[in-house]
Amino acid sequence: MFDKLLNVENKYDELMTKLGTAEVQADAAEYRRSAKTLSELEPLVQKFREYKGVEEGIKGAQELVDGNDAEMRELAREELKTLESRRDALLQELRILLIPKDPNDEKNVILEIRAGTGGDEAALFAGDLFRMYGRYAERQGWRIEVMSSSESGTGGLKEVIAIKDGAIIPLFP
Repeated sequence: MFDKLLNVENKYDELMTKLGTAEVQADAAEYRRSAKTLSELEPLVQKFREYKGVEEGIKGAQELVDGNDAEMRELAREELKTLESRRDALLQELRILLIPKDPNDEKNVILEIRAGTGGDEAALFAGDLFRMYGRYAERQGWRIEVMSSSESGTGGLKEVIAIKDGAIIPLFP
């Protein structure tokens, strides 16, 4: 796991250097591609660097625990407990960040809701369902654009077709 993290950190540093060159800045497509890759790697690299800092803190606290000063030894033990719990939390976060992303996450989604058999009640349910998805998307910061809709006379929806840019709308979040 740590070899992979070191490789990702090296790739991140290479991309940072690459983005600073004039030839990449002149090529808009290459710049956009490199900047996107850099932004995808950044959270992982930041957590890994934070992990390495915590590891250094643990080594320093361990040296103080092994030292001669009794008062410093007690303070170092408390600090060591805190740092070790932080290290464990960071390891969990790193494991989660290492999970590969689904390639479909960046694609558009078309949401289509149609009222089934059941007349006005089905249309009311379809309308409620679409409003529910709309509110969920709003809370997630997603933008939904209605392509077409057909309303029933009772305030429901016979059908609605909407498109959501760049992420999947989960059926059961």
